[in-house]
Amino acid sequence: MSQQPARELATETLPLDQRGRRLHDLRISVMDRCNFRCPYCMPEATYGEHFAFLRNDERLDFDEIERLCRVAASLGVSKLRLTGGEPLLRPHLAELVERLRRLDGITDLALTTNGVLLARHATELRDAGLDRVTVSLDTLDPALFHRMSGGRGALDEVLAGIEAAHAAGFPRGLKLNTVVQRGVNEASVLDLVERFRGSGIVVRFIEYMDVGNRNHWNAGDVVPSRELLERIGARWPLQALPPKYPGEVATRYRFVDGAGEVGMISSISQPFCGGCARARLSSEGMLYTCLFATHGTDLRAPLRGGASDEQLQALLRDVWLRRADRYSEERARHRAATEHKIEMHYIGG
Repeated sequence: MSQQPARELATETLPLDQRGRRLHDLRISVMDRCNFRCPYCMPEATYGEHFAFLRNDERLDFDEIERLCRVAASLGVSKLRLTGGEPLLRPHLAELVERLRRLDGITDLALTTNGVLLARHATELRDAGLDRVTVSLDTLDPALFHRMSGGRGALDEVLAGIEAAHAAGFPRGLKLNTVVQRGVNEASVLDLVERFRGSGIVVRFIEYMDVGNRNHWNAGDVVPSRELLERIGARWPLQALPPKYPGEVATRYRFVDGAGEVGMISSISQPFCGGCARARLSSEGMLYTCLFATHGTDLRAPLRGGASDEQLQALLRDVWLRRADRYSEERARHRAATEHKIEMHYIGG
């Protein structure tokens, strides 16, 4: 059903949530499946061969994703990120990238991937208009990598994907995300920095978070960012950098010798809820306003039920106006209540 584009709102009428935050960033899970079984995200014990993932017809198709992104852009969204599961498992993803690239108001189009399939898709994604890529890489130790991927991943394939993406020359570059767990991969931190220092590839270290309900998170497993900074800075002196934009998630540090930078994402030790301007769309069209959400809003039903763009815009606007999420700032209270949170593989990181 053809729809007229939703009317773009003037800046002064863009919706603000209950804490005065604008909607700026929409993360879109295009695939609930993944080819890894990382213990902190999709443990094999839960997501084995008999787990029932979504059917193809249950996932939003490209027309529906494009339409929702156009409506979101009319409400102030300028940044889109494609996530999973593993987004490169979605057939013809470059076609979706090309379509989203043409939307008015979208100035930043990104992808997060585990990198295994990246070597074969990097060039077509760049040519389709993708601005930047983030690859999840938790260690350079092949045996540990294999174990951390649930026995599904090969480090050399990911490194080949990183090399291909770097060679493709994405306009806004390439980043690596490393989730650090005490007693698991903290010894890999300096190796990762040394490997990519001076390459133009930015490594960002993420404090291990209590996302979802199945990773058996414990505060003792968290390595605080300040501890990592001390280790890295003792070997390669660092200097803090100012944020590139208000609400930037990563705290950035440059190497004093000019060999690039590293980033720290400190959701546990230094919560950044106050600047969060993100919403997340699941593969089946549920909209969530927090990574740690316990419930969402169904957009697939109105999409497939004949809702106009204006009605979809009003729905998204209302959801954002009512948003008051600040889970990381209230972690202790939430965990004491043992609330059932949505799983990370379902809405991306």
